[in-house]
Amino acid sequence: MISQQHGQATDSQQLHSALKQTFGFDQFRPGQEQTISQLLNGQSSLAIFPTGSGKSLCYQLPALHLPYLTLVVSPLLALMKDQLAFLASKGIKAASIDSTLKGNEAQEVMAGVRSGDIKVLMVSVERFKNERFRQFIESVPVSMLVVDEAHCISEWGHNFRPDYLKLPSYCRALNIPLVLLLTATATRKVKLDMAAKFAISHEHIVQTGFYRANLDLSVIPVTELSVTEVNKGEPRKNQLLSDIIHQQQGAGIVYVTLQHSAESVAQYLTQQGINACAYHAGFDSDTRSQIQQDFMDNKVQVIVATIAFGMGIDKSDIRFVIHYDLPKSIENYSQEIGRAGRDGQPSYCFTLANLDGLTTVENFVYGDTPEYAGIEMLLNSIKDEVITNAYANDAQGSPEGKWELQILPLSNAVNIKQLPLKTLLVQLELAGVIEPQYAYFADFKIKLLKPKDEILNSFNSQRKDFLQRVFNATDFKKVWGSLNFETLLQDKSIDRNRVIAALEYLQEQQLIVLETRGMTEVFNVNLNELADPSLCQTLSDYFKDNEEKEIKRIATLVRFFELDSCLTVNLARYFDDRQFDDKQFDARQLGQQQTTNTKSTPKCGHCSVCRGQVAVLEHSQTNIAWPSDEALQQAITALSERLEGKINQPLSLESYCRFFAGMTVPLFGRNKVRQLPGFGLCEQQRYQAIREKLQSLNLDL
Repeated sequence: MISQQHGQATDSQQLHSALKQTFGFDQFRPGQEQTISQLLNGQSSLAIFPTGSGKSLCYQLPALHLPYLTLVVSPLLALMKDQLAFLASKGIKAASIDSTLKGNEAQEVMAGVRSGDIKVLMVSVERFKNERFRQFIESVPVSMLVVDEAHCISEWGHNFRPDYLKLPSYCRALNIPLVLLLTATATRKVKLDMAAKFAISHEHIVQTGFYRANLDLSVIPVTELSVTEVNKGEPRKNQLLSDIIHQQQGAGIVYVTLQHSAESVAQYLTQQGINACAYHAGFDSDTRSQIQQDFMDNKVQVIVATIAFGMGIDKSDIRFVIHYDLPKSIENYSQEIGRAGRDGQPSYCFTLANLDGLTTVENFVYGDTPEYAGIEMLLNSIKDEVITNAYANDAQGSPEGKWELQILPLSNAVNIKQLPLKTLLVQLELAGVIEPQYAYFADFKIKLLKPKDEILNSFNSQRKDFLQRVFNATDFKKVWGSLNFETLLQDKSIDRNRVIAALEYLQEQQLIVLETRGMTEVFNVNLNELADPSLCQTLSDYFKDNEEKEIKRIATLVRFFELDSCLTVNLARYFDDRQFDDKQFDARQLGQQQTTNTKSTPKCGHCSVCRGQVAVLEHSQTNIAWPSDEALQQAITALSERLEGKINQPLSLESYCRFFAGMTVPLFGRNKVRQLPGFGLCEQQRYQAIREKLQSLNLDL
């Protein structure tokens, strides 16, 4: 056992011994030993390793030798479960607190953490919103915070998650002395941003190199229809996809942008005699789990999937990854091809590239940008509720107030999608406008599994009286009853937490079934900060800047696929890995002839550009015709009539642009706008062109 309770240094021999005895590995992979040594010497670190290169060991081994808990923040439940299963196989006590826990399982986990029996605890970042969890984690000493997929913390990153921005403040509040950030994809800007947020010094950033010698990269330009195939109605891309897969051995993934594409392409491949299955977020969780397991067990050869598939897939023998549509960014491309060939064997990555999907990818970005009017509506709703509560509680002079929200109704009310709305709330929090207090479920439904009197009579008189009052405040129908907390808590002697604990106990004893809905978050609001006249514009500018950043990221992706110099070299350079700039690539792993490189033009020898195939991407159709002005005006009239009396202000130009681009926003969803014939009338046109078209026509907006 390596003791670090007093900060003593750890030598290499001790680390190798622990590696062999506990994990059964004979040697460290590149970067692992340096990262682990830094951590055990009390130095917070950032580890940037390629996908499948053993990042998790960098916290798993130190966790055994640090005195207190290692707290791991992971973005995906599947990732947690895989890592917990691995730790259990090595006899290491680890657990998670997540939404799948039932009964008193969460209490058992917390007891194990308190006793020191559990050394690794995994949670999602959203868990910190839970008041009971925060109280618990503040009560136990934590040796190290680990942030998996740490690029999510950077607003310059490709998978930015707003709640990750709060991790540095959580870390300071909990007095956690050591931090490990883990990621596979980070540009120089993202890398420095991550490190700065946790005060990680430059010498403690461990980057092992991005190059994967066993991956062959090909960009194949393909227009959707050839002249002869137009008559047949058969996409040329589908035939090319089928031909490529028939030439491959083993399992593979085909990535598409849209859910309906996943299903149609999978159906086509099946008709071509390929064992393929679609996968996307529209399937229920049981269906997704079964498809994933069938792929892991080699019962399905090819998964045709949206980006919902991939994270948490620990399959080392994926032989090919094909991008049927353009990926969202170079970072996404890198992550997705990184799922191939984790066993080190030759694997092939194809991109069937054209500009047809560019509009769709860009529209995802524009569709997520909140309108100024929506931000203004949100700020006004906060102000109105706080002032109303203040008058109700006779606290008009207070600079603070309480605000409660449920994310779905709020999203509908202000016409902002849920993810950007969460980002907006985090920005308000970082600006000191709101401060999270706790969260609770608004709706509790109870189904009795035994007669009420039998349940009551199984307790002593004091508890019987307490439960009787709970049941009296429950409006029972035929089967289910709704608990009215407002009525129940008028009795000041009754504590909400005690009621919830009692109901959870009754469920554990199989006396009732308990269902909860309507997660409600409670915030304190600083009215002085909320009253800042520049606040709305500042928030709007923030989202516009992000929008511009994402559009530039897409343009960079297109430029990458059209490069006339080595794709592998440029991919490595994009992620600030220049180790091969002055060296020859080792192409032997793919059995290819070593190329002679010059200092100025290094080549890998196993990408399409090195084979002399420079891609030029085109649209399958050029000069796509616009609808007539009359058709546009008719669509605008139909939309106005559909929404008449259902909104409290005129529709903005942005709303009309989104309507014609076929973008779904909360306002459209709840009013069934998709059913209108004009919805998506200009979906083949780029968003900016739609805006310019509507502006130039001076339509009646």
